[in-house]
This record gives sequence, structure tokens and C-alpha cells, in this order.
Amino acid sequence: QVQLVESGGGAVQAGGSLRLSCAASGRSGYMLGWFRQAPGKGREFVSFIGWSGFPTHYSDSVKGRFTISADNAKNTVTLDMNNLTPEDTAVYYCAATRSAWITRAADFSSWGQGTQVTVSS
Repeated sequence: QVQLVESGGGAVQAGGSLRLSCAASGRSGYMLGWFRQAPGKGREFVSFIGWSGFPTHYSDSVKGRFTISADNAKNTVTLDMNNLTPEDTAVYYCAATRSAWITRAADFSSWGQGTQVTVSS
């Protein structure tokens, strides 16, 4: 019903910035979330946004460093990541849900394939 495609991943040095994008096709639901997963670790919530731009929410680990935004005309959600650290290294996924204020991966029904972010010290 909905396809999500992440882009913008890559390698960056600590303290640098990176922009991730998630392009949605079809019905994408009411909320778009970003999650990340490092090798050997569970999938961690990063941020979510309503397609109208409200609400937005961030995990404590990225609050103040990452900014999420939505472009309804282009059906795209962007995650601007700043002051990156090696702990931010992970595969980043975007996901869609019809629910609101959701931070559990299990509550998101549609997922992209992920994009790798690698931060070196």
C-alpha cells in the first residue's frame, strides 16, 4: 500500500552533518518515523513527524542535534543530522503508521529498506 525509500546515507567524520530523506509513494499514513539499528542492537526510535508537520518528537539521544521535517508536496520526510558521533553509526530506516505518538517499531506497519550512516572518530 505504501513504499518508502531512504536515501542520503554515507560516511562522515564526528562532528559533521548528514541529511537523510525518505520518499513515500502511495498512502503513507499519518505519521512518519525514523529508526536506527546498529549491528547486534535492537531497532531504536529516533524521531517522528506528522505529514502536516505536527507533531514532532525526538529521542533523548538525538534531541537538539537532529531535525525532522516533512514536505507534503513532494511526499518526502527529511532528517537533518548534526554534530554526529560514532554512536550514531547505524542503518537508518523510515517507517509509516496511521497511529499518532508512536515510538515502538512494532507499531509501524510500513518500512523502507534502510540507509547506512557511518560516523568515524
